[in-house]
Amino acid sequence: TLTEALMCAGNHTLLTDFVLSGLSSRPELQHLLFFTICLVYSMTVFGNLLICMVTVHPTLHMPMYFFLRVLSFLDISTASVVVPKMLANLLAEDRSISYPGCVTQLYCVVFLGATEWYLLAAMAYDRYVAICSPLRYAAIMNTRACLSLVLLCCCSGNVVSVVQTAWVFTLSFCGPRRINYFFCDIPPLIRLSCSDTSLYEKQIISATVLVILTPFCLILLSYACIISSILKISSAESRHKTFSTCSSHLTVVTLYCASGTLIYLQPKSIYSPDTKKILALIYTTVIPTLNPLIYSLRNKEVKEVLIRVM
Repeated sequence: TLTEALMCAGNHTLLTDFVLSGLSSRPELQHLLFFTICLVYSMTVFGNLLICMVTVHPTLHMPMYFFLRVLSFLDISTASVVVPKMLANLLAEDRSISYPGCVTQLYCVVFLGATEWYLLAAMAYDRYVAICSPLRYAAIMNTRACLSLVLLCCCSGNVVSVVQTAWVFTLSFCGPRRINYFFCDIPPLIRLSCSDTSLYEKQIISATVLVILTPFCLILLSYACIISSILKISSAESRHKTFSTCSSHLTVVTLYCASGTLIYLQPKSIYSPDTKKILALIYTTVIPTLNPLIYSLRNKEVKEVLIRVM
């Protein structure tokens, strides 16, 4: 038809909406998935809100807990961008998402994800200064420096998100409008495009290196210096206490890096769509739930304040 010809010519603005396939097409699993994900989402919101409340306690007025509070806010936001629409689609017959809604969701997911990665790098720098330069810690990591780092993380995440979102939606979508995913993300949208995406796939790999692997390498470098300093501490108890404050952060970073790189480093990889969905579910839903548990259960100071508050 004339409409299809125009769309194939690149006029993708004629596409008014997309259809999200969701996590599973099996009707018997929809209610089970709904209640399971609803429970996980509730735990994410409650746990991260609790961390936000606990870390404003006077005994936890340190840069480390300020960054942790921002991380919890980002976790709530990431889950809230993805999960409510996913829950609605599990029970609804109409799983469509408008074109502007898809653009907005993709922008938010990329912005929050990139900002969180840069924030994790800032948290590693904070631990590096605290352990390797303890006498200068208060002067270096003052309130202004902490706010500047968070603002820099947000601005960097915004630049990455604007560029990625703009580039994705300059592609032509002239084929089926069904996205084999549970939210609007870069890899499934690329598969849906009828344009030549080879150049864009290379750009996605470059963006993944910039957003995930570069901060990850900086984090590893920080922890190499931290471990070197820890080994010089004579007291075994002090070594254990110092390392325990860093192990929580390193655990979160490892989880994010493993799932994030498998999703974005190869946009058209050999992994099946279902495998990609599981990885995306871990990245956007499961890890934000684990963060409060990791940070609270492995941090003595947070546990003490949490017990006091409860």
